[in-house]
Amino acid sequence: MSELKTPFRYDYVGSFLRPEKLKEARKAFDEGKIDYPALKKVEDECIAELVAKLKALDYRVITDGEFRRATWHLDFMWGFSGVGHEETKTGLPFHGEDAMIDDTYLVGKVALEKEHPFVEHFRFLKQFEDSVTVAKQTIPAPAQFYAQFIFPLNRASTAKIYKTEEALADDIVAGYEKFIDDLYKAGCRNLQLDDCTWGMFADPRGHLFLGIEKEELNKLQVISKDINNRVINYAPKDMIVNTHICRGNFHSTYACEGAYDTVADVLFGEENPYAYFLEFDDERSGGFESLVKVNGEKKVVLGLITTKSPVLEKKEDVIARIHEAAKYISLDRLYLSPQCGFASCEIGNKLTEEEQWAKMELVKEIAKEVWKDA
Repeated sequence: MSELKTPFRYDYVGSFLRPEKLKEARKAFDEGKIDYPALKKVEDECIAELVAKLKALDYRVITDGEFRRATWHLDFMWGFSGVGHEETKTGLPFHGEDAMIDDTYLVGKVALEKEHPFVEHFRFLKQFEDSVTVAKQTIPAPAQFYAQFIFPLNRASTAKIYKTEEALADDIVAGYEKFIDDLYKAGCRNLQLDDCTWGMFADPRGHLFLGIEKEELNKLQVISKDINNRVINYAPKDMIVNTHICRGNFHSTYACEGAYDTVADVLFGEENPYAYFLEFDDERSGGFESLVKVNGEKKVVLGLITTKSPVLEKKEDVIARIHEAAKYISLDRLYLSPQCGFASCEIGNKLTEEEQWAKMELVKEIAKEVWKDA
């Protein structure tokens, strides 16, 4: 059992571009040309190759790249009873392009009645741990799960099943608790909760996305923080739980924008992850001033390298931004990563695998230059 803790001085969010042979196998499976064991064989091979690349680059954390998923969040929800989905006709409005991901809605009470498929996925990944690497599991945050079913598009169907949103939250938390129990038994000690809700709350138009009045956003921040904390606090003491705050990531487009300032008091002051992975790759994220609100000894992973563009950042510019952030939170509590995953959905972002790995190499080079313990 590895006792290594994430984050590391050079780290990453979790998803990677799908190799061409995996895309071809997925297409063949969808068209009925191969069966699931044949698809799984290709998935297994691609994950093993990904882990080997991460180790060769001297990364201390390994993931499966989310290679078995269509999307970063919905596949997890589909593992619960009471959750239905179908191919979308309209998609979700992102800047410049609609995200064509499955419409996902409630068809019954949310429950995790059997072991979630992601637990078996983690068992496969864990075999690659060694004395200097540790496996982490990424899943959507409980608040993200909750938000999915109170969105305007789903609000009416959810109301047919749940008389109160509090009851929905209770069932989601119960499902996450079972998932954590099973994941812990499978040997996972590093869990990451990916969360776009705070990106919506920070956006000046966030209340429009959620179909509520602007003044209701503060109440929803508290609800989201509470549901996340119920799950974080439930996790065993030796399970590290981090969170990644996102503003949307689909085919190099984004959904939300806005500085952390309006969410900092609740997110940084009251939510209880061990570390925050935060997007800071461009002006959409605002400045570093709100990092003074990160209380206690919580860590911050600066997402300064964008995954949305193939352009490689200049090392000196990134180093300067790290030191700018260190004016608001001590350098020893800071870490470095790309700002998001490279492929939050199967379609991936608009860069090549070679460009992806160049970004990962740059993150490592910068971290080793900035921190002596990297």
